[in-house]
Amino acid sequence: MEIPYKIYLTEEEMPKAWYNVRADMKTKPAPLLNPGTLQPMGFDDLRPVFCDELIRQELDDTTANIPIPAEIRDFYKMYRPSPLVRAYCLEKALGTPAKIYYKFEGNNTSGSHKLNSAIAQAYYAKQQGLAGVTTETGAGQWGTALSMACAYLGIDCKVFMVKVSYEQKPFRREVMRTYGASVTPSPSDTTAVGRAMLARFPGTTGSLGCAISEAVEAAGASGGTYRYVLGSVLNQVLLHQSVIGLESKLALDKYGVKPDIIIGCAGGGSNLGGLISPFMGEQLRGEANYRFIAVEPASCPSFTRGKFAYDFCDTGMICPLAKMYTLGSSFIPSANHAGGLRFHGMSPILSELYHEGLMEARAVEQTSVFRAAEQFARTEGILPAPESSHAIRAAIDEALLCKQTGEEKTILFGLTGTGYFDMVAYEKFHDGKMQDYIPTDDDLSAALSQLPKQP
Repeated sequence: MEIPYKIYLTEEEMPKAWYNVRADMKTKPAPLLNPGTLQPMGFDDLRPVFCDELIRQELDDTTANIPIPAEIRDFYKMYRPSPLVRAYCLEKALGTPAKIYYKFEGNNTSGSHKLNSAIAQAYYAKQQGLAGVTTETGAGQWGTALSMACAYLGIDCKVFMVKVSYEQKPFRREVMRTYGASVTPSPSDTTAVGRAMLARFPGTTGSLGCAISEAVEAAGASGGTYRYVLGSVLNQVLLHQSVIGLESKLALDKYGVKPDIIIGCAGGGSNLGGLISPFMGEQLRGEANYRFIAVEPASCPSFTRGKFAYDFCDTGMICPLAKMYTLGSSFIPSANHAGGLRFHGMSPILSELYHEGLMEARAVEQTSVFRAAEQFARTEGILPAPESSHAIRAAIDEALLCKQTGEEKTILFGLTGTGYFDMVAYEKFHDGKMQDYIPTDDDLSAALSQLPKQP
């Protein structure tokens, strides 16, 4: 059967329920802990920070399929189902016997997969009667997506944007403002956490951990009218992003295709977790075997050089503790162009799967990533986001390995979004001004030595 360049599903074929991979995990992700008591946090403990229904989803590790509300599915129809593409042109350019597919999530104004969870979180905030939500954003994709979702539903959105991205990506900032969001560079002088960070690190370019602290503080100061929402890492976010993997699997099944290798970029884990969830579920149930590869930047190597431990999700140390692969909440990555892949930790779900040996991880340097991005753009006609290009790098490497061995493996990777707001990064790459930064062991030890007391 001939495989078309693009495999499209109909709107009727879109998933009607998210898939919760935790239901099939024998060892569940460790619970969030109260940083003061080191005791697991329940529903009432989390209510001051998160929306009620999102807390239920965060804590539910037994329900495999959670229905997607009709209003969210109607919003999804504006850009979903997203296409699954056979990379025929890239295969030809590489001269590989491998078959390469990618799930393209950039066909919406936010330019990324983040909209899948943004609309869900904004929906539940509105259902609860809240005035709005606060959040952080790194590369700007999540902030843009949440701004769109909040505008659609008529609630307010306050975004704290990591300062280096705020400065590198003024047009991304303006898209958020077009959708009605307020955008503040982080660290800022509008919160106690931000002021403390500026005093401690004058001239800092910021970090996602700091922006999270500011967003949580802002929500807490609202008198209960706002809640904090997060674009990655949390269980609920990976749940919403499972639509990526569910659609991918259905599209491949239509043509009897089974991937051998599934690759995703890894920052906090939302894209990777969403892509692999249904495939990982099959593996956990003993129904199939796959090779999963998480690709992270060498400048922020949570999986490959981090420690599996309880840590704060934020630099200000006001959020719950999560057990994850972490570089330490005080770790501030270099002001490179890894986009949103700057978080110091990793999803507890993915961390547990990696800890059990069910997934591989590799770290790649940014000049190598942009070489892959350029090659992909020239062959497939899509300008990829820097985040996505980490997965492209690994997919190309695996395809070239197949060229050496003669194996006809099938590779699936996630193309999380487009890079049209990342032209400063592309400019520095083309001008030869991009440098590869890899933290030293001393850099990492300094932050890891400050991990909180373990239970």
